[in-house]
Amino acid sequence: MSYRIPFDRVNWITSSFLIGTALIAIVGAPIYLYHFGINWFQFSMFFFYLCATMMSITVGYHRLFSHLSFKAKWPVKLFTLIFGACAFENSCLDWSSDHRRHHKHVDHDGDPYDISKGFFWAHMGWLLFKLNPEPPMDNVNDLRKDKLVMWQYKYVHWIGLVVGLILPAILGYAYNSFMGLVPWQGALGGFLIAGVTRIVIAQHCTFFINSLCHTIGRRPYSTKHSARDSAIMAFLTFGEGYHNYHHEFQHDYRNGVKPWQWDPSKWTIWTLSKLGLVEGLRRVPDSKILLAEMHEARRRAVLQLEELKNAGPGVAQRATDALHEITEKLTANYHELEKAVADRVQLSKEVLNQWQSETRALVRQLGRIPRGLTA
Repeated sequence: MSYRIPFDRVNWITSSFLIGTALIAIVGAPIYLYHFGINWFQFSMFFFYLCATMMSITVGYHRLFSHLSFKAKWPVKLFTLIFGACAFENSCLDWSSDHRRHHKHVDHDGDPYDISKGFFWAHMGWLLFKLNPEPPMDNVNDLRKDKLVMWQYKYVHWIGLVVGLILPAILGYAYNSFMGLVPWQGALGGFLIAGVTRIVIAQHCTFFINSLCHTIGRRPYSTKHSARDSAIMAFLTFGEGYHNYHHEFQHDYRNGVKPWQWDPSKWTIWTLSKLGLVEGLRRVPDSKILLAEMHEARRRAVLQLEELKNAGPGVAQRATDALHEITEKLTANYHELEKAVADRVQLSKEVLNQWQSETRALVRQLGRIPRGLTA
């Protein structure tokens, strides 16, 4: 049985760009570095462009425009729209529309990058092949009212080309000319390193949130969807890797909600709020976050206890008793906190921290019960 490639569905422009830039980055950039090396200016330009591009996607495209997690004044909007265009991940309007559908239909057919269709599809396959039929952009009417968003929507490819590719080449040329170096080498380096290579890195870091963070990692807040928390991906994506939390509480301006979690995007938004450039930061109450953690820990304990009961004779009674005790404690704490939240009782930080510590201790105990006993 032969398989026919659906050439009629291939998005040739997007496919050519993604494949072409990847080849240039993989082949062209190493050849350039081998022959000419890299100076501090080229590295600084690459670092600035990568940070500006990634932050514009995470802070701007994602948390500001897609989820309305805070309100921003025009300088923040303009910066994120310009450097977001430099990521070549389409316009903010298109990106937000796709992302809102992803959250609404996660793991189902309406999800543009549905992980159930495979890792490659979620990573970039959905970009290489046109959806049939094309879904309507009827979920971003609020963004259509924003003049800056619509300006970027109209000129996104020109902005990306000029600011994201041509400008690094011009700056590289100017620096080498000023320093008495070969100008064209500086231009080529700016184009290859701060331009193309930076685009490829930024794009695939974003794509990994759609693929890897729906495949590998922990689900401490919910197992109703495939989204997972990954500290490694959080480090590579400026805080976006805490994806299980994000899918459970998508309107929170934070992804790394714990104090120790790496989330530069959260810190940037908070800093901008202190400077008066953003306002209206949306936060999920600590009690609701803890309630979700308790619910998931309790679900795991109940499931493990059921497996243990079905394991038949020969199962260690001590393990059964320990697991039963953990389940009862988690259930009691969960119902107590659930009632407090429902009654809108104001819980002190100390009480929440105490419940949090106890929940973590119980989860650790749960993990120490050998899984082999439940097989």
